[in-house]
Amino acid sequence: MRNEFIGSKLVIYLDGRIDSNNAEAVAQEINRVLSGQSFDQLVLDLADLEYISSAGLRVVLRLRKSYSSLKLVNVTTDVYEIFDMTGFTELMPVEKAYKKISVDGCEVIGEGANGKVYRIDPETIVKVYANPDSFEDIQRERSLAKKAFVLGVNTAISYDIVQVGKLYGTVFELLNAKSLAACITQEPDKLDHYVDIYVDLLKKIHSIEVEDEDIPNIKELALRWVNIAKTYLDEDVGAKLEQLVKAVPESHHLIHGDYHLKNVMVQNGEAILIDMDTLCVGNPVFEFGSVFNAYIGFHSLDMDHAGDFLGITADESIQVWHKTLQKYFDTTDEETLKGYAEKAQVIGYTRLLQRAVRRTLHRGEDHAEEIAFYKKELAKLIASVDSLAF
Repeated sequence: MRNEFIGSKLVIYLDGRIDSNNAEAVAQEINRVLSGQSFDQLVLDLADLEYISSAGLRVVLRLRKSYSSLKLVNVTTDVYEIFDMTGFTELMPVEKAYKKISVDGCEVIGEGANGKVYRIDPETIVKVYANPDSFEDIQRERSLAKKAFVLGVNTAISYDIVQVGKLYGTVFELLNAKSLAACITQEPDKLDHYVDIYVDLLKKIHSIEVEDEDIPNIKELALRWVNIAKTYLDEDVGAKLEQLVKAVPESHHLIHGDYHLKNVMVQNGEAILIDMDTLCVGNPVFEFGSVFNAYIGFHSLDMDHAGDFLGITADESIQVWHKTLQKYFDTTDEETLKGYAEKAQVIGYTRLLQRAVRRTLHRGEDHAEEIAFYKKELAKLIASVDSLAF
């Protein structure tokens, strides 16, 4: 038996067999470990536990009565069946052990704040979450993906959960699918064609109206960005920014939340949406804020690298942004497009400013140059924008 703290969790690792011969000794050892310890959650990791008898189950039950936060993880199939048959899976969280895979040498086809998406073979991709304590996030994303699929969005549905080192991932079957970013890289002369696919899917997503309390409202999140960003803005600029965001009309239309070329796959000519953990509802201006960031915002200080993340050229990245606006709003009028772009930029730079502030305060990183730039851009934009509504 060994134990360790992972954040505020105390994890105890049990191995071998627990039966009538050693159950009380195991209980005493666990109590010794728990004595005088302070933690938010108690976790028993049973990856190496081969068998547990009724005597062992009583040890677990006593722990459950003393620690309501108790969770069992990495339970092997044979041991899980014992917990399931005896009703323990209804008394407390009991998580099965998952297949272990490696992504060493695999192509990264997508990346976001929560993790990376890898192609592990021609038929399969896996999203690996950055947070080792991500099981609830995985379950949430799987649920959101299923909701979107039922609502008519052509999205990949996860069919398995795996372990990747100390992290968790979800596996999707996408036979011979390529991201739109890869398609443009391979066929740059068809950029307009791939932007058409990209925008058609975006319009489809935004056309779906849904009343579901389990799908977050992006406006509530955006107001949290504002609260952080305005601490670095002049008082009048911060006040107007907050007013503008609060005034955005409420909407219950779907938004992906991280819509870029690597999150749209093409399989047999059909567009498939992936990376659904940012799914939400709200006004499209919030979507376009993140779209702007993907192509321009993140690289505003050095546009030579604008396409690096997507694997396309800087010029292609800028073109995709402008062509997306033109096709989505069905206009080439420069003044009209400028108006839409400025609204998106307000949201985009607000998000980037709060991100830089948080990383400065919580990670001790130096983002002074970015903060000064975003602050300057927001001051100019907010002086000329009177509404963010699309």
